[in-house]
Amino acid sequence: MKKILGACIGSCVHIAGILNFLSLSKKYGYKTEFAGSACSIDRLKENIEKYKPDIVAVSYRLSPESALPLFKELKEKIIKELKRSKMEFILGGTKPVAEVGKKLGIFSAIFTGEERIEEIESFLTKKKIKRGSEIPPQDILGRVNYKKPFPVIRHHYGRPSLEETKKGIRKISSSGLLDVISIGPDQNTQEFFFHPEKMDRNQDGAGGVPLRSAEDFKSLYSASRTGNYPLMRCYSGTNDIIKMAEILKESINNAWCAVPLCWYNELDNRSSRNLKDAIAENQSVMRWHAERDIPVEVNESHHWSLRYSPDSVAVAAAYIAAYNARMMGVKVYISQYMFNTPPETSFTMDLAKMLAKVEMIESMHDSNFLTLRQTRTGLFSYPTDYDESKGQLASSTLLQMQLSPHILHVVAYCEADHAARAEDIIESIKIARKVIYNYLDGCPDMKLDGDVISRKEELKYDAGLIIEKIKSLDKDRKFENPLISPEIIAKSIKAGILDAPHLKGVKAGKGEVRTAFIDGKNVIVDSYGKPITEEERLDKIPV
Repeated sequence: MKKILGACIGSCVHIAGILNFLSLSKKYGYKTEFAGSACSIDRLKENIEKYKPDIVAVSYRLSPESALPLFKELKEKIIKELKRSKMEFILGGTKPVAEVGKKLGIFSAIFTGEERIEEIESFLTKKKIKRGSEIPPQDILGRVNYKKPFPVIRHHYGRPSLEETKKGIRKISSSGLLDVISIGPDQNTQEFFFHPEKMDRNQDGAGGVPLRSAEDFKSLYSASRTGNYPLMRCYSGTNDIIKMAEILKESINNAWCAVPLCWYNELDNRSSRNLKDAIAENQSVMRWHAERDIPVEVNESHHWSLRYSPDSVAVAAAYIAAYNARMMGVKVYISQYMFNTPPETSFTMDLAKMLAKVEMIESMHDSNFLTLRQTRTGLFSYPTDYDESKGQLASSTLLQMQLSPHILHVVAYCEADHAARAEDIIESIKIARKVIYNYLDGCPDMKLDGDVISRKEELKYDAGLIIEKIKSLDKDRKFENPLISPEIIAKSIKAGILDAPHLKGVKAGKGEVRTAFIDGKNVIVDSYGKPITEEERLDKIPV
């Protein structure tokens, strides 16, 4: 077992930093000793002779002017005498003190408190940080295993110009903070990439980066080949989605596919596709990626919650989406859990809803179907006030960590005001990372809360009723598996089994369900605002 001796030298009594370092060192198998604060060089020498450490960690956080003679004394009285020894000396201090230490060349490592935890861990484990010649894993499963126990960090990024987006990607990649860059294309790209003649050029850059060719995608990928070499991915588009999948695979090595089951069509006016045909096409996209062993994320459940569907519908939709992916042959499924959606949901009821989804989805796990949990903060929960928004980002991240996510999709605190710039993303990730570190150091288990458990079980039961009601639409047993039938799924939406208040007036939907927030949960109510059960609602829907 290697030994580290720590000390605050000279007249320095600021011990928090050195004690934190020694505490972290213990986690990596070191035996540590602390010689105390305001430790003279002579007393340090006595401790070195007594403990015979492998590493001597000295801390000094006072003025750089007083640091110089102290470091010279350290060099003359101790380091010179040990010049043939393998003993290492490292320094912790302020940036000005660090500059003094660098000039003397007596320390093998210097820390100022600005380092990422990985850099300190890299020193302790003697494992080089992967930069340049050694590139971190370029597939999501490999990246998840590489980062454990820390989750992979993802962020959405796309500015209104291609050049600005490229510069931003280089800056983000160079920071080494982000593992997955999700390209946010503008609506023209998503809908008319293969039909430029249909684009409204006045809308170029609306909602994201304008990408007009495969070369444009490749230029973004090239910009990311620095720093920690983040993975890249992009939405599937709303038209010609198999052709778009081919473009994304070849141009950016799309880390995983993100496609809805029931959306991006006449149901939400994101394209003119017929609902039933869109479901079938979305399934074909899942199958296409499954055949190429590319993971798939089905953006489904939160679309219902964004339209204020009851929590029971959101849970049922989460299961149905994952089930469809599994039946299309998907082996690695990215299961997204969007918290704070709708924003009126309490943390207690939100956690219960997400746990209900987790348990239903992961009940399908087998040797051919694995899910990765991906959590994120709901965009509409962010206030426009930046200080409040940072609080929302931090508190939501702590709640999300209760799910032990494999992927944490950070949403920048500024998004209620403007699409995130590179510097906004870097700042937001730093906020989230601190929360994650605090959680990993130890946090109460909110999943054991009685209200959470009770609501979770209630939602699983109600979601089961919805799923059985959808299956009952296949009265003539026309389909071998009605839950993956585009006809049955579309019919369930038209009938109002899968329903949301915001679908009122939508031709492909029903929009008759009424919901209200009671005790932090989104529940079904009658025309008088009185809560009713999911069973009562479903009994009124003819099949």
